Amino acid sequence: MRNRNTNIVLRGASIAFLLGAFTLTVVSLASYSRQRTGYPIGMTVGGVPVGGLSPSEASQRLLQVYNSPVEINYGGSTFHIDPGAVGFSIDVETMLAAADLTRTGGSFWGGFWDYLWNRPPAEANIPLSASISEEHLREFLQNEISPRYDTPPSPAQPIPSGTTFIPGSPGQTLDVDRAVQIIGSALRSPTHRAVALTFTQSAAARPTFENLEILLKQIISTSDFDGLIGYYMMDLQTGREIHFLMNMKEEIAAEPDVAFTASSTIKLPILTSYLLHHGTDLDPATNDAITRVFRISDNSATDSILSRIDPNNGPIIVSKDMETLGLTSTFISGMFYLGAPNLMFGKVTPGNSRADAFADPDPYSQTTPSEMGALLADLYQCAQSGGGAIIAAFPEQASPQMCKMVIDFLALDKFGALIQGGVPDGALVPHKHGFVLSRDGVMHDISDAGIVYSAGGNFVLSIYSYHPVQNIWDITNPLFIHLTQATYNYFNISAQ
Repeated sequence: MRNRNTNIVLRGASIAFLLGAFTLTVVSLASYSRQRTGYPIGMTVGGVPVGGLSPSEASQRLLQVYNSPVEINYGGSTFHIDPGAVGFSIDVETMLAAADLTRTGGSFWGGFWDYLWNRPPAEANIPLSASISEEHLREFLQNEISPRYDTPPSPAQPIPSGTTFIPGSPGQTLDVDRAVQIIGSALRSPTHRAVALTFTQSAAARPTFENLEILLKQIISTSDFDGLIGYYMMDLQTGREIHFLMNMKEEIAAEPDVAFTASSTIKLPILTSYLLHHGTDLDPATNDAITRVFRISDNSATDSILSRIDPNNGPIIVSKDMETLGLTSTFISGMFYLGAPNLMFGKVTPGNSRADAFADPDPYSQTTPSEMGALLADLYQCAQSGGGAIIAAFPEQASPQMCKMVIDFLALDKFGALIQGGVPDGALVPHKHGFVLSRDGVMHDISDAGIVYSAGGNFVLSIYSYHPVQNIWDITNPLFIHLTQATYNYFNISAQ
């Protein structure tokens, strides 16, 4: 009887155990089936966690994350970019299709078995599928951000009535190429959606040429010089020019340029013409003569060079060479010694034909500020690169070596005043100055023309002055110095 009762109890317990196991299995199976309708724990789509979410919920979360604005910090300002405004969009359908394949692609019963043993599913990371229009993003940056937040450099400003400039400030320009990369990465990131944009810094600009010209004219207007003055400058890096004439402190037309007495500055065309016709292989006597021409402005040595060009027609050959170069108002018509015959008496040029401005130029030698400046610029270009008008006009005679030799001889002029007095000590200024006592025993003409070499840029400077009564050195020399200082400082703001 006891055995029978024991069997009944065991049978009941077994049945109860089986019923419990069945019930637990059914419940677990139902729970696993419900879980399988969503995405597995640990799954990410485009870096966004979607574990436990349904496809519709996952879609909403993805759109919420990737449609959120990107925060931009640039130039001390913070603003936001709408992804759609720059052509960014995500392909939700493609990503969720890949997620669904991962979710349902494995064995049902294998997944159920792992579920029963509380083993988490393997992590699944669905990569981001998105597109961005780099063209739209670039246009947005160039049209909306740069104009609003970039700061252009402010140019240096001249100090009125002085020769120096107030330094400008550098500018800030968006690095668009780098910004496209940085923002593109932020748009593709679900978490790092705040970025700082980089910029390039541009140096403070020089004053404009127009401001420099205004300053130069102010310097003349506020000086004690009340005669006729011609100023010519060429920026040898760009070829830009400043050229003007002022008579009794009032500006007058600069074309055609007014002819001034060339005095000793005509020795530059003489040397150029000699080397064109006789080459650069100088014998000791010629080298010594040319050295004295430019070191001490020796007129007798200059006559010897003219005689070496041609014993009878040296001045005429020099003048024709200058005309070939397009310098139609530059000529010498006789030797320097007293009583020398004028070989081209009464020569008429555009420079000495103006009725509104007259500098009483010497009938023996004349030039204009712009023509002497042009000759210097041609010599510089020829020496630097083998280009310019000299090479073009005399292709068989001119050479960079010849042009460099002219400039080297000009560097022997160590007068230390006029243009050379307006640059820092040690600055290289190949130049030729000139002044002469006229027939009435006073000085009416003072001039200087040269090439100024500087760290901030090289330039040609040619200044000629005339006063009908007397050109007073203590007035004109400081004026030349101040005009040179202002020009030099324009090219060298940081070192002024």
